[in-house]
This record gives sequence, structure tokens and C-alpha cells, in this order.
Amino acid sequence: MLFNVKNTTFCGLLDLFCPFICRGCGRLGQALCGCCKNDTTMNIFNFCPRCHKPIRLYCDDCKLPFLATFTCGWRDGMIGQLAKEYKYGSVVALADVLAGFLDSALPFFADEIIVVPLPTIARHIRERGFDHMELICQKLARKRGWRYQKVLDRVNNTVQVGASKEERQRQAMLAYKVNQIIESSATYLLVDDVWTTGSSMIAAEKILKTAGAQRIVAAVLTVSG
Repeated sequence: MLFNVKNTTFCGLLDLFCPFICRGCGRLGQALCGCCKNDTTMNIFNFCPRCHKPIRLYCDDCKLPFLATFTCGWRDGMIGQLAKEYKYGSVVALADVLAGFLDSALPFFADEIIVVPLPTIARHIRERGFDHMELICQKLARKRGWRYQKVLDRVNNTVQVGASKEERQRQAMLAYKVNQIIESSATYLLVDDVWTTGSSMIAAEKILKTAGAQRIVAAVLTVSG
């Protein structure tokens, strides 16, 4: 099933004046109908966000600094197109759909989970009218009965889009700070919408670990190919 990018503007205009149109099949009623949602969910599999090799929990080759990493799909696939429309088109109804994909990608955890969104810069929150990752993480936490905490704050307004790998790494290390006491016994689930180089997620992991977190898991909606 393919996502027609040319229809996104048309879908957005229709959403303002009539029931949602499905981004997958074009039926009226929902932003993504049940059939298209199930088809997309069935194609979710976990792969390393760095080398793209299929994995269960952890990539032994890349050795990323997380206990485990989880992915939902590719940035240029269906989930990526939905995430793009949600993020840049402010289609808030897609937050629950995207949280559902994360829910499907994540396994059962026996220990206590605290869901943490990667912080968005203040200017983008003002432009969209909402914090896109905060809303997804809140919905994910409710679906699983987990705790949601906005543990990290954004301390600068640098934009990663268009920056080189080296610039992303340098900017990311100065981008975040912990705003509360970290619980060493809890597992922190760090969530973002897209993994490009991983600089932001890895920097956030280091800052959480320095503040006392001992168990940090990463989950992203999409990965750049």
C-alpha cells in the first residue's frame, strides 16, 4: 500500500470541512482507516537505526548506547508520510495513530517505564500550536499504563535539519538538560519521530545517564534510509 504525497494538501483541506479522509485508501471517516492501519502495523519490524540490520533488541555490530532500540518504519514509507503530515501539517488526529504504531513496535516490559519525549524547540511548538512528540508520548503512556514525564528541556533553538553529521553531534550535546531528579530504578523510554544520524537521541541518552539513569531504551517512529 502506497501513500500518495500529492494528496496531503487535499486531505488537509478536506479535514477542515468534512470527516477525515484516510491517508491510505481515500475513504471518508478517519485519518487512517482500520484496514490501512492494520496493513501498516503488520509490516512493522525492528531494525537497527544505524546499520538497518533486522534485530530483536540490540545491534551487536553498532553497539548503540541504549539497552534496546525499537523502530516502526522508514521515513519515506507510510509511517514516515503520516509523521510528516502530523508534524508539519498539524493534523493532530494522527497523534493517536502514530502512538499506536509505537505501541505495536514495543515489547512487554516487566519493569517500570517512564516515557520521555525528545524535546522540541520552542519556536516550532509555537508555530504548530502543540508539542508533537509530547502528545504522542502521552498517548503511548496511556495505552500501556506507563508514566509520562517531560524529563528533558531544550536549552537552545538550533535546528538539526540540513546540518552535517559533525554539526548535528556538536549541537546535540548542547541542546538538552535534565529538569528533575532521575529515578535510578526506572527504565526511561526515550522517544523521537525520526532518526537521521542519531546524534540527538545519543546526546539525550548521555545526559540522562549522567544525571543518574541506569536503564535507557530508545524508540523512533521512522529512520532515514
